[in-house]
Amino acid sequence: MKRFMIGQYGGFDETKYRRDFRDDFYGIEACLFGTQEDVRRLIQESQRNGFRIGIHFPLQADGTLVRDALFLARDEAVRNRAFEWMERELEASIPVRPAYILFHYPKPVILDDRVDWSSWRFADPSEYVWESQYSMQQLEASTAMLFDWLTKKGEEYAFIPVLEFDGLNRYIYETDFLERMLHLYPRIRLCLDTGRLYLQDRIDPYFDARAVIRKFAKYAETIHLKNMRIAGKIVENHYPALPGLKPEDGWAPVEEYLVLIKKRNPHVKIVFEHRSELVSDEELNACYDWINRLLDTP
Repeated sequence: MKRFMIGQYGGFDETKYRRDFRDDFYGIEACLFGTQEDVRRLIQESQRNGFRIGIHFPLQADGTLVRDALFLARDEAVRNRAFEWMERELEASIPVRPAYILFHYPKPVILDDRVDWSSWRFADPSEYVWESQYSMQQLEASTAMLFDWLTKKGEEYAFIPVLEFDGLNRYIYETDFLERMLHLYPRIRLCLDTGRLYLQDRIDPYFDARAVIRKFAKYAETIHLKNMRIAGKIVENHYPALPGLKPEDGWAPVEEYLVLIKKRNPHVKIVFEHRSELVSDEELNACYDWINRLLDTP
């Protein structure tokens, strides 16, 4: 379980920390902490117990409607503000000494015009743009600028830049453009989210989650692990990955995803991005034990 992490979203939740964290876990991924006291507690526990911290951008909540940095926006002023915001967060993260800092990519999300995206959650229309309004050439140019900036900042601030896949369009999964970029900038890593992969697989007839895993798992630093149940609509989300949850009942094929990932990246870190309060202590232990067995089985 040395590769396991828990998430702390919105602040340092003492109850969740005591219930969910285990002494042999790798660390905690933190996002949108509301107070400096919460950040101080996180640092204190990290130093006391010897675990690492990952940051899911942004570490600190600032009251803005849009959580993610829109570094691929068509508007240059919006892009500039995104990079300025990221720089401020990097400065603020110095006392935390994060192992990695994660950003959603692509942002804005480039939506395939052929797909019904009504099930995808956006806080604001600025978070997405339609594929017909955003060219492949724009994505390549903006991504090159992003990768160059993140690589330099990763070296300057001593962290691994991680890009979590948000909604994807064919620019990513039908070309080798992103793979070429990841080879050119090897410091940059990915995060695959089992819930997002499953949801897009269900709503987008052109998207194949398994093919995306096979293509990109080797570049992953982390996996955001959770289950989701879809029965015409999203019935359960951020649910712990329990061994008894079957795909034939609408649950994500978590076991199949992890087997594919393990073959290509046996040392990837697992972030339990689930609502552990939905299950009992025994079920939470069963979740940890099952995932550990899946990853350790040759």
